[in-house]
Amino acid sequence: MPEVLDWSGAAESHAVVLYAVQSLRQGRTVAFPTEGGYAVTASGLVPEAVRRLPVDGTKGTGAGGSGGTPILPELMLALRHAAEVRDWAPGLSRLGLRLARRLWPGPVTLLVSGDIEGGLASRLPDEVRARLCGQNKLHLAVPRHEAFREVLRHFPGPLLMTVAPTDRQAEVVVADEPAPQTQPATVIAVKEEAWEIVRPGALSPEEVRRQTACWIVFVCTGNTCRSPLAEALCKKLLADRLRCPVEDLPSRGYHVISAGLAALPGGAAAAEAEQVARNYGADLSAHRSQPLTADLAARADYLVGMTHSHLRALTDCFGHWGAVVRLLNPAGDIADPIGGDQPVYDACAQQIRQHLEMLVAEIVSANSPFPQGEAEQS
Repeated sequence: MPEVLDWSGAAESHAVVLYAVQSLRQGRTVAFPTEGGYAVTASGLVPEAVRRLPVDGTKGTGAGGSGGTPILPELMLALRHAAEVRDWAPGLSRLGLRLARRLWPGPVTLLVSGDIEGGLASRLPDEVRARLCGQNKLHLAVPRHEAFREVLRHFPGPLLMTVAPTDRQAEVVVADEPAPQTQPATVIAVKEEAWEIVRPGALSPEEVRRQTACWIVFVCTGNTCRSPLAEALCKKLLADRLRCPVEDLPSRGYHVISAGLAALPGGAAAAEAEQVARNYGADLSAHRSQPLTADLAARADYLVGMTHSHLRALTDCFGHWGAVVRLLNPAGDIADPIGGDQPVYDACAQQIRQHLEMLVAEIVSANSPFPQGEAEQS
């Protein structure tokens, strides 16, 4: 029988984490609850432990060499966070990075191919690398459960996993209530700029398709003047270019929003900004200010600042997540019109629109819809 560590009832959860980490370093297999069953894990630096993971449809030896029930066939690499994907798949496409940022942590496995040997997989023991990276492909996942994530944070090395329907496949089990459901993770194959669901699961094809859309986030300070104007005018320009209503932009693959680095939530756009937006056929009447959060920045494909100080803050805080971080006006700052009269806002909007015309053309050229069902599996 496996040794059970009670996560939900543990007075000192840190002690559970440390014990699980120690067990993995000693070459034992450890199971964690996930949305799709139990993730049975082993250190990627201990080939003997990896051999005991139940893979390839076998029953696995589990604790004491006992058998179990058939499990899902993938041997996967558990990542700490989405940004780590580039360490293991350095050639991952723009689409792959986009899906990683938006779908992780959660019940999604990305099947990537390409320059796998150019990443950290090349440092694994030969036996482990051969099993994990068959056909130069790699299954990657970022777990959601707190215990699993804490162990990953403390474990000094790669952690391999497979998903089993019961916890009896491991020598140590981190148990939690309620017991995990058995809905499997959705497995999405990504090759260059195409994707395909190779095993249905928790996420529907429509939800995956929504997550492939391009997100453009305009950023200023308070999110009441410049960035709302940029958002509204960008939506109008995009809709005109795509010959669709502004309301249809999400279904055409574009989300355009704005936020502020020091914004208070819920504020209306400045009256002068609303007026000049109307002059250009755009609408700011429903705008409400919001701060730029880590979650919003992680979803962005383009983070567009108004000044060099915005650009520095965006680069320092969020530049490692894969978004294009840039100025709206590459040549300089767009001054804050707050406190000015209507002509000041009119001049600001004219400057914003001038630079948006070039930006929109660039974004549309680079972001044709990603095809589904064309990720080669051979």
